[in-house]
Amino acid sequence: MASPTQSSARTGPRLVARAPGAPPAALRHLGPNWYATVMGTAIVANAGAALPHTPLLRGVYVAVWALSAALLLVLLAARTAHWLHHTDQARRHLLDPAVAPFYGCLSMALLAVGGGTLAVGTDVLGEPAAVAVDAVLWCAGTAAGLTAAAAVPYLMVARHRIEPGTASPVWLLPLVAPMVSAALGPGLVPHLPAGQWQQAMLLACYAMFGMSLLATLLMLPLVVARLLHHGPLPLALTPTLFLVLGPLGQSTTAVGNLADAAPGAVGAGYARAMSAFALLYGVPVMGFALLWLALATALVVRALRAGMTFSMTWWAFTFPVGTCVTGAAGLARHTGLTAFTWLAVGLFGVLATAWLVAGVRTARGLACGRLLAPPQPAPAAPPVPERPVSVPAPARP
Repeated sequence: MASPTQSSARTGPRLVARAPGAPPAALRHLGPNWYATVMGTAIVANAGAALPHTPLLRGVYVAVWALSAALLLVLLAARTAHWLHHTDQARRHLLDPAVAPFYGCLSMALLAVGGGTLAVGTDVLGEPAAVAVDAVLWCAGTAAGLTAAAAVPYLMVARHRIEPGTASPVWLLPLVAPMVSAALGPGLVPHLPAGQWQQAMLLACYAMFGMSLLATLLMLPLVVARLLHHGPLPLALTPTLFLVLGPLGQSTTAVGNLADAAPGAVGAGYARAMSAFALLYGVPVMGFALLWLALATALVVRALRAGMTFSMTWWAFTFPVGTCVTGAAGLARHTGLTAFTWLAVGLFGVLATAWLVAGVRTARGLACGRLLAPPQPAPAAPPVPERPVSVPAPARP
């Protein structure tokens, strides 16, 4: 996913000689939106592990998880270099209302790789090491997500200058990060000491579920109102409509995973209530997610016909759809309905296709230097010719 300024670049950067020790110019325009590549890759492994699979497919998911972990390490190093050597640009990103919300992607990248470590990384690392890695990444991702969920809205209110009618699905990114923590935290509950530790972890995840859900319910109407009153989004931003699926699918996943972890962590009565809530909440929300998926798909097809080309916003087709896969798989697990399993498998096909397309196009854009090129200024409007001023003839006496 990319900001409008980043996605507008069309030409590669010039090759300029750089003095030894000078900051790498290619990193100057590496924004926080690049963490979406990690999120979109990790969710393929996480979603695939939630579906029925063979040992061969399991090996594929392990390879995809390893790729996401490698991408995370590379991007953490590159973004650190960006802050060290291009501090002015990094601060400018924070003060740009089109870029600042992407800081929520850092949290979700850490959490997604951590969840994949516990889901499929145990085949490589072993369970004790996988649990340790997931715990570290979950704690780091949760801290980053809670910070972004508070700091980005503060910047939007106090520092950003937001014009009417500019609401974007991108605004949901920092708000959905705590929901990812709520969905993946239950996987660590069985590995904590019984009693207070497990109960505290479970209820903390429920608190983050409520935090993210209520914040999303405040923000989503602004996005819908912008669409109804101002029409479709600009072509480059149209794929971000899929971001709305993120809180929907992730919250359905969260209540299912919390219900799975509840027995033994809380009393039997509470565990039964959480299991019932997983269905009473998850099924209606999944229905709305499918409705939004149909609307977003129709608008994307419209944008493609109007000439929409590839940009980093295409990564919005991956992680949000993956959360719907895990949500549908959770509903299948709790209801035993084959229909939910087939829904999850069908959505996973969409996810895998989107990931392959976005990955190939991103690699091609990096190879030619287009994706890290500085944004090109908008072409100047042609001068308007001055109209001759007609002087009225003097009135006759």
